[in-house]
Amino acid sequence: MPEAAVARLAVYLRVLSGMADQGVTAVSSEELSQAAGVNAAKLRKDLSYIGSYGTRGVGYDVEVLVSHIERILGLTRNHSVAVVGIGNLGHALANYGGFPGRGFPVTALFDVDEDLVGIPVGGIPVSHIDDITAVCLEREVSIGVIATPPPAAQSVCDRLVSAGVQCILNFAPVVLQVPDNVEVRKVDLAVEMQILSFHVARRADEAASVSVGNNGLGVDGMVIRP
Repeated sequence: MPEAAVARLAVYLRVLSGMADQGVTAVSSEELSQAAGVNAAKLRKDLSYIGSYGTRGVGYDVEVLVSHIERILGLTRNHSVAVVGIGNLGHALANYGGFPGRGFPVTALFDVDEDLVGIPVGGIPVSHIDDITAVCLEREVSIGVIATPPPAAQSVCDRLVSAGVQCILNFAPVVLQVPDNVEVRKVDLAVEMQILSFHVARRADEAASVSVGNNGLGVDGMVIRP
């Protein structure tokens, strides 16, 4: 299954879960694709990867489709999460109430600041970064979240890997070196902002081109001469 399709499955699951909460029992591919913001043909192809083809004239059974996607995404059991780096971002992640309900309870927090060690954040006492291996093994952490400054990220990553953590979500703007059996997802907010900036600039350029091509008139009726 293409990685892009896996990412879209997570979006479909969020939409479907919301529909289920509202009592919706069946949904057409057109309705689901519109709610998820994707092309209907692409959605049907994505769902075909998990063996869900829907029923003509009826659509997809919401409850069944949710269970299929959860199984494919490995959400049939909880994944214990550790957050390393309890600054502003780490605090926000530790206190986010949406993780446990989706099968990602945060069970361990780490920081190098002695003043933070032992202090509860989101109900979990912060442990020292030196205890990553022991604590992660004890609490069976399967996903590590790195929210540290860039210089500390690789060292933290190495400690998580030594504890058997094979999935890492990295917020630090660095490329981590990991063994082949470790999966890393990088979240770079600056890059995402730059991508959005590109789209803003492109739309502004397109609007300016349309304005210039409108009988040689620019913004506010200004005549554009060659």
